[in-house]
Amino acid sequence: MQTVHAPRSTPILLVEDTPSLARVYAEFLKKDCTSVTTVETGAEALEQLADGAPRIVLLDLQLPDMHGMEVLKRISAQALPCAVIIITAHGSVGVAVEAMRYGAYDFLVKPFSAERLTVTVRNAMERLRLAQLVDSFEKDLGRSRYHGFLGSSLAMQAVYRIIDSAASSRATVFITGESGTGKEVCAEAIHRQSPRADRPFIAINCGAIPKDLMESEIFGHMKGSFTGAVVDREGAAARANGGTLFLDEICELAPDLQTKLLRFIQTGTFTPVGGSRLEKVDLRIICATNRDPLREVEEGRFREDLYYRLHVIPIHLPPLREREDDVLEICRQFLADYTREEGKGFVRFSPAAEQALRTYHWPGNVRQVQNVVRNIVVLHDGDTVTPAMLPAPLGTPAGAAVASPAVGVGNGQGGGHAAGHGPVAHTPSPKTVKPLWEVERDAIEEAIAACDGNIPRAAALLEISASTIYRKRLAWQAEGKL
Repeated sequence: MQTVHAPRSTPILLVEDTPSLARVYAEFLKKDCTSVTTVETGAEALEQLADGAPRIVLLDLQLPDMHGMEVLKRISAQALPCAVIIITAHGSVGVAVEAMRYGAYDFLVKPFSAERLTVTVRNAMERLRLAQLVDSFEKDLGRSRYHGFLGSSLAMQAVYRIIDSAASSRATVFITGESGTGKEVCAEAIHRQSPRADRPFIAINCGAIPKDLMESEIFGHMKGSFTGAVVDREGAAARANGGTLFLDEICELAPDLQTKLLRFIQTGTFTPVGGSRLEKVDLRIICATNRDPLREVEEGRFREDLYYRLHVIPIHLPPLREREDDVLEICRQFLADYTREEGKGFVRFSPAAEQALRTYHWPGNVRQVQNVVRNIVVLHDGDTVTPAMLPAPLGTPAGAAVASPAVGVGNGQGGGHAAGHGPVAHTPSPKTVKPLWEVERDAIEEAIAACDGNIPRAAALLEISASTIYRKRLAWQAEGKL
């Protein structure tokens, strides 16, 4: 076995039983690889592959101890991440086809030039690089679960990537988003992805604790410092030492406490309520709010210097209506969880029920989805969730009448009611009722027309994502409905 070192970065295994040819090929390749390891037998090749697969394998078929095709089959069976280039003096279409069937990248027939060999190897290297790139994209873009999150939409893939990048840092993260979008889930994901994952994660909801107790909740207090302080109490900052402190609804903090929090962030030190000794901790702060923090600053309710100290890495969690079909993934998971918990028999949503879930705008986001699916599972049973099982406002409660705005009974006056008569309930006739897809199509097309063909702007007005409009229009075009 012989190894020739060279300056670049792709290790090559050359399996060639003629030493003179092996030396020539190795010289050809010196400029394009880190090392060329040469072996003369199939057994040596398999040993090298077992120790660590090279990136490129140049494989002669006529070996003294076995046919090179057996080595190729072993590489294929083990799915080793390398590109195999077959070398033989006895080329035929049949052999080439069999080699390609077992995953060979290319087929070189002796004799061949240095240029032919180096170009083939470079192309194989580029193919491996592109395959790695595709794998990394698939890994990033194909995640439907991520530390408590459910959803594979592009909007959520962007969130996952920010968390991946931010987790290893100590920088403060500021999470924004509507209620129910999963801000605490996001904070926990950052903590679990970080080097502090085995240390405490302490969460405080700044809007749920009385303002006069908030300082004690964060920094702790000493016995006798106020009425009811009968013992020393450790605050969240001390309990989170070494880990992460999550301050939810940060914009609810009182102005005087904002000042103390700013000093704490700047120095890493604090004094418990009623205490006199400074305590120092090492922790990461993550905060969140469902408000617009910059507007809170502009209107004087939140300190500007604290805002800029906290707003180092912003993460905005998109509302569910902007997450494409994530709602169906979330609904299916909750359905499986609650069905198991309640001992029911549900296994699926009907297509009509899925359409209703997909098109609803979900003002309460994921928290509302949880409530809706639990309501369905608790109050019904069966194997399929139908539209009739959906609670209001997604479904129409049983027995509810369909009413229209009041209309007058003709007295020639227009807009009044007939004497002695109240509003008259009106039930649309079958001729006036349009299919739901048609109503949806008309609303989308009217919005696009009103926006002069600007689909993203129309999507914003309709409070849906632009990708939803593109997808629906393609489907309608395919079905001849547009």
